[in-house]
Amino acid sequence: MPLRHVADVAMPGRPTRFDYTDVDPARHLLVVAHLGDSQVVAVDLERRQVRWTAGNLSSVHGIRVVPALERVFATATGTNEVVAIDESNGRELGRARTGRFPDGVAYDAADNRVLVSDKDGGSVTVVDAATFAPVGRIAVGGDIGNVQTSTSGAFAAVGASSQLVQVDSALLRVTRRLELPGCSGAHGVAVDPSRSRVYVACEDNAALVAVDLTSGTVLATWRVGDQPDVLALDPAGHRLYVAAESGTVTVVALDGLTLLGRAHYAPGAHTVAIDPQLGLVAFPLADVHGHPSLRLASPTMGG
Repeated sequence: MPLRHVADVAMPGRPTRFDYTDVDPARHLLVVAHLGDSQVVAVDLERRQVRWTAGNLSSVHGIRVVPALERVFATATGTNEVVAIDESNGRELGRARTGRFPDGVAYDAADNRVLVSDKDGGSVTVVDAATFAPVGRIAVGGDIGNVQTSTSGAFAAVGASSQLVQVDSALLRVTRRLELPGCSGAHGVAVDPSRSRVYVACEDNAALVAVDLTSGTVLATWRVGDQPDVLALDPAGHRLYVAAESGTVTVVALDGLTLLGRAHYAPGAHTVAIDPQLGLVAFPLADVHGHPSLRLASPTMGG
């Protein structure tokens, strides 16, 4: 594996499952959904200490930090809500209803809207980021995985049809559907706007596909760990990290689309985030010798 261990940071709470995570690179603030404890944990990666926690977020799954708004958006799956949190102190700012089983969450800067993938609802819920008023829902299809946005647009993975769909949060409709040959159970999504590509992790057949947005075709396919979950793109290191439920981590070079490494990293290493400025790769781990921990690594040249 092209990773070097840096440190393990003690996390609060019980040794229960973590889920999505995100980073504010300017503040070096990592925000993690501690699903099993129904709370969000914010960690200062520079000082390697917990900054704040936010509770009362039933079965929290999705996390998105929006530095421009100084807000964190989290999906409370147990109550079918998306929650706005003050990034500086963890104070709750508001809630909005979603569809069934809100999972991933993204922010569309062009329209100042929050997008939530309703895993069991077959829709993407759209919420006004300023007022937190519901805007509407986009019917997408069954078993929606993650949703991601960038300057290239907004994209969601649909597991039931193994498709990548592009949605318009202003028009509230699907604008494009791309077939993903070689992918079964599309779930995780990462967007690389600089190369006009989207990467999709496929839960059912442990695959990763690279999709060219210009042609709409699959450029490459890799074998990854069983039940791949969260993807993290490192724009500085030009790498993509794929974390799987099996604890296997896969690393792909964005230039040349080559496999740099694939190995079992740690039990429960199914979620990952990047601080490109500090050069850190973060893996929240539920149970390290009976305690939750944040494992920090740095990229190496080897593969």
